[in-house]
Amino acid sequence: MLTRKQHKLLLFIDAHLKQTGFSPSFDEMKEAMGLKSKSGIHRLISGLEERGFLRRHHHRARALEVIQLPEMAPAPAVPSTNVVHADFSRPAAQTLKVPLYGRIAAGLPIEAMAETDSFLDVPLTLVGTGEYYALEVTGDSMIDAGIMDGDFVVIRRTESVENGQIVVALIDDNDVTLKRLRRKGNAIALEPANPNYETRIVPAERLKIQGKLAGLIRRYH
Repeated sequence: MLTRKQHKLLLFIDAHLKQTGFSPSFDEMKEAMGLKSKSGIHRLISGLEERGFLRRHHHRARALEVIQLPEMAPAPAVPSTNVVHADFSRPAAQTLKVPLYGRIAAGLPIEAMAETDSFLDVPLTLVGTGEYYALEVTGDSMIDAGIMDGDFVVIRRTESVENGQIVVALIDDNDVTLKRLRRKGNAIALEPANPNYETRIVPAERLKIQGKLAGLIRRYH
């Protein structure tokens, strides 16, 4: 038998998987459960694993797999997310060509990569008004947000972002990174979505926002 919190978290994870195609981040689970620390989420997940309701996968975008649900359990609503996961193995009927600026770990300002002959066909469902570009992800620092090595992230150019959004940040006009942004007074925290990486705190004047995540494309082979 599940506790009330285990039951609530299991339904939230299941609804998030069905709606987005990937597991919620620990921050999203913490906020959904109204907890103050991630340790409480770890304990709940461990309890669900022990009872056979949940299976944890490491180094995969679908890091959590729901094995079974309690009977007659209503599914909760899942907050909208700015990460869109989709399988575009077949060409979409309506696409937009956006410049592909290479790998996110290249360590160059986006402006320095503006001249490119590479483009990515992005389904119109991922974009709205505004200017967009794409980057190829390297590494696993955002894996708990469903962003894996080799994925293509679609970025909307903007300097206006909200707390909790995933952004492309330029540090000291040199280092480009894809992280979740949190403002902390006169500083900005760039949070990874992987417990193996540390949050980076940067004075606001040393950081420029180069855009925010609009969508994600994964090619299956």
